Amino acid sequence: MTPSALTYRERPAATSPAGLLVLHHGRGADEHDLLPLGDVLDPERRLHVVTPRAPLTIDGWPGRHWYVVPRVGYPDPATFAAAYAQLATFHDELWKRTGVAPSQTVFGGFSMGSVMSYALGLAGERPAPAGILAFSGFVPVVDGWEPDVASRAAAGTRAFVAHGRRDPVMEVDFARRARTLLEAGGIAVEYHESDAAHHIDPAHLPAATAWLAQTIA
Repeated sequence: MTPSALTYRERPAATSPAGLLVLHHGRGADEHDLLPLGDVLDPERRLHVVTPRAPLTIDGWPGRHWYVVPRVGYPDPATFAAAYAQLATFHDELWKRTGVAPSQTVFGGFSMGSVMSYALGLAGERPAPAGILAFSGFVPVVDGWEPDVASRAAAGTRAFVAHGRRDPVMEVDFARRARTLLEAGGIAVEYHESDAAHHIDPAHLPAATAWLAQTIA
């Protein structure tokens, strides 16, 4: 592992991959957490699934996180920028290694991992992905980063947003605001709410699976 690289796990496609699904875990988890989700979302193993590990440790906890949280919705700029840069390098190396194009890639995640999926997927300086799959997350407000929704819409980026109305960690209004922002900029959003708390609601997975199959056809 080089200084710019991240530890990761991967599940190869059954044959030549139709695309990439990069799943970013939430705070307190690691690269093992969302790997089984890849099998749920892509049961036919059409896609190459990759799950990177966040760079930061948590005192007294075995899991990791992507950035420091001074206030929910507003990441610490320094640690956010560092994680953003590391993920950008990781994604670039992944595309080069697999030969799969950004236009055949979906960034997904849960909680803080959704935040990083939005960050890399909506940045105008970065290649536009095919889609963003956000479970219980938000579009960050942070110095040094701005979403370029219009350029993503022009490139055909789509979004799937799912959130629980009883989420005590990241309130559902974050998802509603994300939907409004994305749709105002021209991105097609498939939006789902349920009475879930802060977790991936299994009730959302059939729709997410269908959306993923349509996004990377």
